[in-house]
Amino acid sequence: MKESEIQSIKQRFGIIGNSQLLNQAINVAAQVAPTDMSVLITGESGSGKESFSKIIHSLSKRKHGQFIAINCGAIPEGTIDSELFGHEKGSFTGAHEARKGYFEVTDGGTIFLDEIGEMPMSTQARLLRVLENGEFIKVGSSKVQKTNVRVLAATNVNLITAVENKKFREDLYYRLNTVPIYVPALRERGADVELLFRKFAFDYGEQYHVDPIKLTDEAKESLLRFRFPGNIRQLKNLVEQISVLEMNRTLDQDTLKKYLPQNVSNLPALLDRKSDSSSDDGFTERDILYKILFDMKKDMNDLKKLVLQNAGDSSDRDEIIKEHGKLFSNLELKDEHFSEFSENPIDSPVIISEEDYQEFDSDKVEDIAHETEQDDSLSIEKKEKELIIRALRKNRNKRKYAAQDLGISERTLYRKIKHYELEE
Repeated sequence: MKESEIQSIKQRFGIIGNSQLLNQAINVAAQVAPTDMSVLITGESGSGKESFSKIIHSLSKRKHGQFIAINCGAIPEGTIDSELFGHEKGSFTGAHEARKGYFEVTDGGTIFLDEIGEMPMSTQARLLRVLENGEFIKVGSSKVQKTNVRVLAATNVNLITAVENKKFREDLYYRLNTVPIYVPALRERGADVELLFRKFAFDYGEQYHVDPIKLTDEAKESLLRFRFPGNIRQLKNLVEQISVLEMNRTLDQDTLKKYLPQNVSNLPALLDRKSDSSSDDGFTERDILYKILFDMKKDMNDLKKLVLQNAGDSSDRDEIIKEHGKLFSNLELKDEHFSEFSENPIDSPVIISEEDYQEFDSDKVEDIAHETEQDDSLSIEKKEKELIIRALRKNRNKRKYAAQDLGISERTLYRKIKHYELEE
């Protein structure tokens, strides 16, 4: 594709920048637009993926048809099938009348499914049928309907990893990924950062009737060095904030740094550092450990209860892991992890000390400590029954959330409620 054609597309859709990666993405979008092929647009949040879906639709033969952009992550799991495929009257509580879904309304047009990685597995199966046969069935109906819709999808997660973790259908991934388009992150676009800064500064200068802000040479260097994890969206918000608050319309390096977020961490990058004590940004291994523990605190609380109470002999341990396998899914437990409990399984220390863990959730730590003071003669079943009762009371008998707190499936919780005769 000629350079002049790429520049024409940029002007038409308000795309600023000259980086090679950006031009390559625009080139692929323009080439695939006249076809009916499915396209998977990947890139970080805020990098401008929706703009590429509009480019493809506007340059396609469907440009006179309807274009609908849907954020799959913003629609509740219980209603997404109805939103996409429609429903019949009375098909569920609140369905007072029949409703057309987006795939029926957009017949002959284009649907852009943003955050496709958040789509439930059951909905993924329905979408695959649309992609393969152009067929769908409304919720509460048995009638097969036809639709002629082009599907564009976007995600900021690694779908290959999601497929490996059984969170995304492999057949749907390959069906969507007919033509992949990668939208580069802002930090990968070099001097485009400065061009976008100037564009936003000019726009907000006109909007707020002030002179556009400018940067000194040193400030420009600081701007280019910043990683912008929020990409274009973050840069735009930054320029608007400075345009409103800063009296001096020419920013030096020190002034700009006041508006740039400090200590912006990227956990994988920190883990790759060779420093044993701390990084250049001031992060220590302790900080990283706290971050990991914070994300895993629920699993660790449940694990701590079980290990303290039941890590006696190996037969008991195998039974615990079999019954509560989900609790251990985020940890690689080997025999050496239990060796410290061999002599005194109840009083031995756990993997994380009370002092470190208390910083995250002191209330839960106190609850655990209180439990360990109770009579050690209580059986595993009594302890389990007690935990289930507490979880149900805490969540006002909402079994879904109680199961999440306990780290088990709803089906397992239903079975245990019946077993312990806890049903009202």
